[in-house]
Order: sequence, then C-alpha cells, then structure tokens
Amino acid sequence: MEVILLERVAKLGQMGETVRVKDGYARNFLLPRGKALRATKANKEHFETQRSQLEARNLERRQEAEKVSGKLGGQSFTIIRQAGDTGVLYGSVSNRDLAEIVTANGFSVGRDQFVLNAPIKALGLHTVPVSLHPEVQVEVTINVARSPEEAERQARGESVFERDELDLDELGLEVGAALAEGGGDDDDR
Repeated sequence: MEVILLERVAKLGQMGETVRVKDGYARNFLLPRGKALRATKANKEHFETQRSQLEARNLERRQEAEKVSGKLGGQSFTIIRQAGDTGVLYGSVSNRDLAEIVTANGFSVGRDQFVLNAPIKALGLHTVPVSLHPEVQVEVTINVARSPEEAERQARGESVFERDELDLDELGLEVGAALAEGGGDDDDR
C-alpha cells in the first residue's frame, strides 16, 4: 500500500514522502496513529493544502521535545526488583515500568517512547534510549538493584555480586597443604 507520511518515521522516510509499505503496517500502525494517509489523489491534494500547518506543528513539537531532552538527557532512575544471587531478575523491567518511574519523577514520557529491543532481565546499570520526537532522542540510565543501598553501590561503580573467588595459586597451595597432611596414607595400601 502506498501512503503519504504526515511526520518523519524512523527507517521509513520524511514528512511528505510517498512510500510503499506492507498493508498490515499501514492499517495497524501508520493510519490509526495519524502518521500517514493513504496515497490517493484526494489525499495528496489535501496534504499539499495542509503541508505548512503540519510542518509548523512538527517544528513546535520538536522544540518542546528538545526542551525536555535538555532536562531528561543523562538522568538516572532507580528501579528496585528481586533477583537471584547471579543477578538475574525474577521478573523483568519493561517499557511500562520505565514509563512509570520516569513519570513519577516529573517527566511526561509514554511507554512507546522507550526504545528497548528486549526487556531488562539483569541487575546493573542500563542505558536506555528515549525517543521524545522522531528527530530528538536522548539516553537515560536505569539502575536496576535489589535495594536502595545496592543501587548506590552500583552507581558508584562497585560490583554487587560478592563471590568468594580464590586465586588459582591460593587454591593450589591449599590443595598441596591438604595432600601434605594426609599424603603418607597412600603408600600404606
């Protein structure tokens, strides 16, 4: 299906371009969200008459997004979740969770504006892109931890996985000492 884009769509085209897309993408995403019109002769004429208004509205939205990006860019948000000893979450952190925590901190961001390829499933610091406008994108840091104290440690760069790891040399000395203590018994058999 051919459509006329009413705004810039990532990986598709700029406002005003006529592009060919799959029918389902047009029917289920572009048309219902007001991002495109079917490329009929009447719609092309209607678009040309409305072009200056659409460009002005797009410019206004972009300026608002740039103001928000100045405040939101580089911010860090903490999410507390339960996780196992290895740092794997018992659930996951999704776009909805991200939108809730960012909105709770005074920013108006929808869950569809977070660009996550897959949900966050591990403890740690995660950099997440936020698309405020098709032409304005910022990154926020999401600190996923088991407790506020652990979140502070992660923010300082400390590891939250406390494992008693032995150096191989130390392990060799311990095994050697154990064999030396009981080593005389093997010859008596």
